[in-house]
Amino acid sequence: MLAVCHDHDIEVEGACGGEMACSTCHMIFDEATFETLPEKEEEEEDMLDLALELTDTSRLGCQVIVTEAMEGITIRLPSETSSQM
Repeated sequence: MLAVCHDHDIEVEGACGGEMACSTCHMIFDEATFETLPEKEEEEEDMLDLALELTDTSRLGCQVIVTEAMEGITIRLPSETSSQM
């Protein structure tokens, strides 16, 4: 998801370049979309613990692979991000 955002000039930081070493690509999904995503790995959970505005449907954009089934979804970005880089 992070790469797709960058390819379409959507402002999502991704300070670590998608290496799952920060939480600046934090995205908030609607419940229905979130339920279709693969389970989070423990490393992603650890990075999300550093994210601002964390919700039950938060994911790191660098860990979400875009599929055709996602066409038309809406993703919310937090108003602030925090970078430990």
